[in-house]
Amino acid sequence: MMVRDSLILAQRTVTKMVRNPEQFLDVSVQPIVMTVIFVFIFGGAIAGTSQDYLQFALPGIIVQTIMTTAMTIGVNLNSDLKNGVFDRFRSLPIARSAPLMGAVTGDVVRHSIAIGVTLAFGAAIGFRFLTPWYSVATAIVLMIVFAMSLCWTSVFIGMLARSSGAVQGLSFLIVFPLTFGSSAFVPAATMPGWLQGWVAINPVTHVTDAMRGLLVGNSIMTPGTTVGGEVLWVLLSCVVLVGVFFPLAMRAYRTKL
Repeated sequence: MMVRDSLILAQRTVTKMVRNPEQFLDVSVQPIVMTVIFVFIFGGAIAGTSQDYLQFALPGIIVQTIMTTAMTIGVNLNSDLKNGVFDRFRSLPIARSAPLMGAVTGDVVRHSIAIGVTLAFGAAIGFRFLTPWYSVATAIVLMIVFAMSLCWTSVFIGMLARSSGAVQGLSFLIVFPLTFGSSAFVPAATMPGWLQGWVAINPVTHVTDAMRGLLVGNSIMTPGTTVGGEVLWVLLSCVVLVGVFFPLAMRAYRTKL
């Protein structure tokens, strides 16, 4: 029953998105804007040529886009909570966890669009896939799984915060240090020694390296890492994210009700 209810509410989430097309701006326009800014403005200074930097930075841009996309769900759920939508759900004969599960499942559409747009635009301006097609497919699936796991962090914040603006502010405080304090946009070796220690344990560094290995190959990964090892690290991090934040989000949700 929980699975059925979750899928029905996931369809509600997708329908709501379709009826409000502006909700797709951050997953359709933002990846293109970020790619243009980083590749054509900073690329020459960082890597010598925009083409070389595109190969290095595009996986990092995908990770950054997914992280910001995953954090949006908390804002939407907080708004629904304030508008009384969850009061209506409570009166329905559905599983208690279905509204949250449905929202996370429905967001797969947004994650897929974000990844697809970034890869398509990257390919259009010269990004080269240097791995087999199944490796690229694995990268896409891996990022969607990571995004769904990360969503529970945002759901937890959305259940706790007093306003949607607070959810957005807290989310940016999490996303920005993790994204820019990693090897997503510049090699860790170019950073001060004290910062390299943080970069080495930063989850975004490992997710980005996994994407680089799956899309381009070992040549631009952090020295000493392997594709298999980084993919395993990402999967373990997904287990930790869901294991920690899913029960916390559900507990906060029940408290709100």
